[in-house]
Amino acid sequence: MRIIQEKVLSLEQKNSLMQLWNNEYPDKLKYESVNDFNLYLDGLSNAKHHLFIDDQNKIKGWAFAFLRDNENWFAIIIDSQLHGKGKGRLMIEALKKNNDNLNGWVVDHENDIKQNKEAYKSPLLFYMKNDFIVCKETRIENEKISAVKINWKR
Repeated sequence: MRIIQEKVLSLEQKNSLMQLWNNEYPDKLKYESVNDFNLYLDGLSNAKHHLFIDDQNKIKGWAFAFLRDNENWFAIIIDSQLHGKGKGRLMIEALKKNNDNLNGWVVDHENDIKQNKEAYKSPLLFYMKNDFIVCKETRIENEKISAVKINWKR
């Protein structure tokens, strides 16, 4: 397995990433079409993608950093079959190499369901173990997501 960096994603990569997104994130956040997913990706400013590729050249993880409101933001998605095997930490470290500061939204409850009807497990403890602080006073609350802001500084 290896991590590759991309500034521009191919259509094949976008299709794989949308499937990973839809499989691993809460069902309320899923994208119905590649067009909708493209609109999301096109809205990211200065995005840098890190793709975790397995031995069969399949994407098993995705970390990306981007600029929003003059702050560096990020998101990470790892195939659930690889959770607990250190792959998420590798992706975090790849992002930290290129940034002095990272912000993200993290679902901090166990109330959401994934597309496969399994419970979505909050990754908050994972981020805390990887030196992120929880900004309890900063939340996003809408019909799609309930999450708290996290931050890491070098």
